[in-house]
Amino acid sequence: MSGSEFGLMMLSLSVLLISVHALAWVFEKLLQPRLVGEILAGILLGPWVLKLLAPQTFGLLFPTGASAAVYGFLYNLGLILLMFCAGAETRRLLGKENHKETATLIGVGDIVNFAIVLALGFMGLLPLKALTGPKGTEMATLLIVAIGVAVTSIPVISRIFWDLRIMHTRFVSLILGCSVVEDIALWVVLALATALASAGAVGAQVVNTVTGHVIATFVYLIVALLLAPPVLARAMHARWNLVHRSTPVGSLLLILFVYCAIASAVGVNIQFAALLAGFGVVGGISGKERHRVAVPLDAISKVSFAIFIPIYFGIIGYRLVFGHEFSMAIMIGFLVGSTLIAVITEGVAARLAGFRGLDLVNIALTTNARGGPGIVLASVAYDAGLINGAFFTTLVLTAVITSQMAGAWLRYVLKKGWPLLSTNPDETWLPEPSLEPQQAGLQPAPGELAA
Repeated sequence: MSGSEFGLMMLSLSVLLISVHALAWVFEKLLQPRLVGEILAGILLGPWVLKLLAPQTFGLLFPTGASAAVYGFLYNLGLILLMFCAGAETRRLLGKENHKETATLIGVGDIVNFAIVLALGFMGLLPLKALTGPKGTEMATLLIVAIGVAVTSIPVISRIFWDLRIMHTRFVSLILGCSVVEDIALWVVLALATALASAGAVGAQVVNTVTGHVIATFVYLIVALLLAPPVLARAMHARWNLVHRSTPVGSLLLILFVYCAIASAVGVNIQFAALLAGFGVVGGISGKERHRVAVPLDAISKVSFAIFIPIYFGIIGYRLVFGHEFSMAIMIGFLVGSTLIAVITEGVAARLAGFRGLDLVNIALTTNARGGPGIVLASVAYDAGLINGAFFTTLVLTAVITSQMAGAWLRYVLKKGWPLLSTNPDETWLPEPSLEPQQAGLQPAPGELAA
């Protein structure tokens, strides 16, 4: 990259950062999730707005070639930093107090969601041909549609929780615990969809692909949740660890990069790996190391949410596809139909799990903030040719709208002083973050060290 190309890259990033932060501020003042403003900024700067209104300016700000590669790197870096921060701030993920509820929400809500969509597809009631990409099949598309209805988006919902300053609550640990398990199943199904769409991928080849992915993900999960945290705790405070003694911030980022590198090598999703990396550096399920790494985590989160994470959501908006390919009928049909299925089934599952009253609404609307293909997997499926541009845009916009609904509802509940869960009425949002890590929610919750 030449000096002039680097200068244009800096100009492009400056315009993107100004835009995402300005619109995020506007949406926050309107009591809406910041990420909606960030995605809208990407849309306004993208090929469907700026390129049509000012093609020369668009070409100057977003040239092809090296700049595209840089933006691809920043996109993935923003994603793993978001997951890392979410994992580090999540309390009691998959803790004992959530085992029964998590199993019921997944076993009833998600499986029923998935089954309903598959049934509709087999009955020929879904326009699968209009959604399928150049390398996909209708069966693979049906699996993507089912994932899009059943799965909660970890990146989007984590950002909403972060902005609302409720990462420390049991409600968040319950939702993200369900999402982590869902994420494992999601990537298994995506592997199956990709195998089905591959030439000659039938019979034993499909079975081997899915089996290998399941085994790799399960082993990675066990190691990351149970074995790695105590090893990391010893390593971070060992006298021989010159990296951590020299730069604790660099040490934590190094752990994140190693987690993602290993995950990529064994075929595990890097978003999932980054979440587990954040969870691992604070001591895993016990969270005993959280207070020791509070200061470097605070530094990482401030830089991440100032630069890289807004860029990630801005690029999502930039990549959306409109024009003649986009179908408003499919968009509205998918949004309304999938929301009804998700809210009703998750509400029933929450009631079977023992929740009542306002808890049912909070859980149902929050788990309806879907991503999977909607935000992250949509990119994977679209890049693999499994779905077309119109369905990619439909999935992302549905994820944005359902996330906006969830974020607005949770903010309303918190402002009213209502509990997120009636079993934990004392848990509410934290004060505005300050320079003190303990005020930013990085200190362990009362009694957490004892746990």
